[in-house]
Amino acid sequence: MNIVEATRDYEKWMRDCTVVVESELKSKHEQMREDVFAFFRGTFYRWAQLWPEVCSDLSSAPTVLASGDLHVGSFGTWRDSEGRLAWGVDDFDESYPLPYTNDLVRLACSAKIVTDAETLTIKLKAGCEAILEGYRKTLKMGGCPIVLAEQEKNLEHLGVKTIEPADDFWEKLDQLPAVGNALPADAGKALKTNLPDPDLQHKVVRRAAGMGSLGQQRFVAIAQWCGGFIAREAKAMTPSSCLWLHGRTAHRQSYYEEAISSAIRSPDVFQKIEGGWLIRRLSPDSNRIDIDAWPAKRDEETLLHAMGSEAANVHLGSKRQVKGILKDLDHRKSKWLQKAGKEMAKTIERDWKEYKHS
Repeated sequence: MNIVEATRDYEKWMRDCTVVVESELKSKHEQMREDVFAFFRGTFYRWAQLWPEVCSDLSSAPTVLASGDLHVGSFGTWRDSEGRLAWGVDDFDESYPLPYTNDLVRLACSAKIVTDAETLTIKLKAGCEAILEGYRKTLKMGGCPIVLAEQEKNLEHLGVKTIEPADDFWEKLDQLPAVGNALPADAGKALKTNLPDPDLQHKVVRRAAGMGSLGQQRFVAIAQWCGGFIAREAKAMTPSSCLWLHGRTAHRQSYYEEAISSAIRSPDVFQKIEGGWLIRRLSPDSNRIDIDAWPAKRDEETLLHAMGSEAANVHLGSKRQVKGILKDLDHRKSKWLQKAGKEMAKTIERDWKEYKHS
């Protein structure tokens, strides 16, 4: 099937798995037609369909519990149990057992796409070398969580001097329209029980965020507590697009919790799944950082090295595969990632051109 047919079929499957916010799905299509990176982010289902064909020589690599939808914009910050600022992959919506090469090629492909759009300036060859060096080094170390407690020292691991949270975060969140009777009972209960005090007075708003997850229901409870705003989000979970590819349906993501709990990281203690809802704390410093929000002055080679390292942190959740991965890496040609990233970027761009004129 072509991209239009695949999209129609995937969205029909999505409606069988969850309640879809149709207005957001329409907005998603508009954004994907305008920008190739938005298209890339919003069509992991198409990636799952095409990647095994385009990169058939990589599909037999050792399998790990992968992030799935890994790209340069799927990283963010959160607070750990000690209140320290941590950084890493913050999107496991598409987590699924896949060849380890899937995540690395998708990350390299995203770097190629944003470089072509002049959002990044690093050459693909240097970017792929940085990703692989960070990945291999961290696998051998047994993991390297990035915690930004000592900011001046540890931000150097990301190639930046500072991460500035949005000044208007709370203002924008508080201005979202309140939800009335549209709030599902189980979502309301999950939000309430995850506030510091379940009897705390709060309002619930509807939030639209992300790209791949646009169309999924998101509700946010906002309250004033001990002198300031707090917020908890409930996002409706859908299964990985890989289930669509295999002709199966479900009503929740089966691998999300396993992926975040098995990865080598200092976890976000507020992130959990309750029923069919992903619950997380929202704040200016606990959110995804889109690549266009990174500081203008940055060492992009170091940044991609850190992303490769974090991919290894996730894959180390599949400990039994580490030796096999390192052996597999040793037997691959030096430019395998660069070649695969470039081929997938070409494939994505062809699909995008067809899609935006449909």
